[in-house]
Amino acid sequence: QVQLVESGGGLVQAGGSLRLSCAASGRTFGNYAMGWFRQAPGKEREFVATISRSGRSTYYTDSVKGRFIISRDNVKNTVDLQMNSVKPEDTALYYCAATNTVYLDTSRGAYNSWGQGTQVTVSS
Repeated sequence: QVQLVESGGGLVQAGGSLRLSCAASGRTFGNYAMGWFRQAPGKEREFVATISRSGRSTYYTDSVKGRFIISRDNVKNTVDLQMNSVKPEDTALYYCAATNTVYLDTSRGAYNSWGQGTQVTVSS
């Protein structure tokens, strides 16, 4: 498994930007597709974005398409989530996750390594 640590969360005004980062250690980072999930109070953890092992393919949930960008650096062993034009409904605890699957996967069950999460709060 790979160990994951998120950073970059905080308080941001609606319409602003925030960049989350996830640092990975352990086994070869390039063997994992990576994803970002989020969980708002009282709600289930939901898929946000995923990126393939090479970084050439990405997929987003509809509510963040055109606003969020997922990227990775297989030399630095990091995966980032650039959040632009944020909205109050983006407020949540954001988790970084890793999966061994070879295709892009949006299901929580496919991911076998998780970070502890970083809080994002968007004020209106």
